[in-house]
Amino acid sequence: MLDKLEAIYARYQEIEAQMNDPQVTADMKRYVKLSKDYKDLQPVVKAYHDYKSLLDTIAECKELLSTEKDEELREMAKQELAESNEKKDKMEEEIRIMLIPEDPTDSKNAVVEIRGGTGGDEACIFAGDLFRMYSRYCEKKHWKIEIVDFNEGTAGGYKDITFNVTGEKVYGMLKYESGVHRVQRVPATETQGRVHTSAAGVVVLPEAEELDVELNMADVKKETFCASGPGGQCVNTTYSAVRLTHIPTGIVVSMQDQKSQIKNMEKALVILRTRLYEREYNKYMEELSSKRKTMVATGDRSEKVRTYNYPQSRVTDHRIGYTMYNLPAFMDGDIEDLIDALQLAENAEKLKESVG
Repeated sequence: MLDKLEAIYARYQEIEAQMNDPQVTADMKRYVKLSKDYKDLQPVVKAYHDYKSLLDTIAECKELLSTEKDEELREMAKQELAESNEKKDKMEEEIRIMLIPEDPTDSKNAVVEIRGGTGGDEACIFAGDLFRMYSRYCEKKHWKIEIVDFNEGTAGGYKDITFNVTGEKVYGMLKYESGVHRVQRVPATETQGRVHTSAAGVVVLPEAEELDVELNMADVKKETFCASGPGGQCVNTTYSAVRLTHIPTGIVVSMQDQKSQIKNMEKALVILRTRLYEREYNKYMEELSSKRKTMVATGDRSEKVRTYNYPQSRVTDHRIGYTMYNLPAFMDGDIEDLIDALQLAENAEKLKESVG
């Protein structure tokens, strides 16, 4: 373990030296990547110094016990050695987790899509409930939500809704939500009081930054049209809405939530980059999903990941067999415990891989 930590510390020092090199600072793309790597390594470097200091303390205690004759000093050394060895075991476990290679996309913002699936109006209402659940969770995490596009359901909720989430390590937390979410309850539209099963699909993508995707604007067809829906005098009178078509892939992105065509264009480009990035990223996720049950939803979006049972106030995550019996709190955004459990399960699988 010490060898690994020393290698990481050497890399940290190397990055520090490169960041002070004028040739590197002149290359913005390279400098941004180095800055991110440098920041990511800081917690590991701190752990390395703390671990090294603890090993020095253990060595000093052992040395004292082998040479010291004074019983009082020997007793103090024994006590410190026992405490330090206990700390060492705990610290080594924490460092093992820290040394698991992070998915480079975990630190990114996220683009989330929720679509009402099987179940008609009830599926749209459930999609709306899921959107509220994620909104409340993001609020508690102090993340910012920005709605990109939506189509309302005829009885409430959404046929589909797409929104951006910005904050710290957003994708790393929300990525586990991708997949089919199933609800069992008596719909508001049901007159006989029977329990129905409906579903909504959730897709979570890492937001692609300009540095991630080489987008040739010559491959993009741009069209403008009048926005529809609420928005004041500008709606239906100015061509502020933007539709982009990426000719090589056929991907189409429409944006109309801003009054300014320029702002709609900027947001549409972010979504288009994300869609292009998704194509490559999906290949990577499919490889992971074949190895890890916790990530199966991200690799295969048709996979049923969770059931929300209203009559029994029960939530079950099928990937790790997690069940809780406080559905109202969960739907109010208290989903952190489940996300923590999914992260722990994934880390355990990663540790097995690294040992294997």
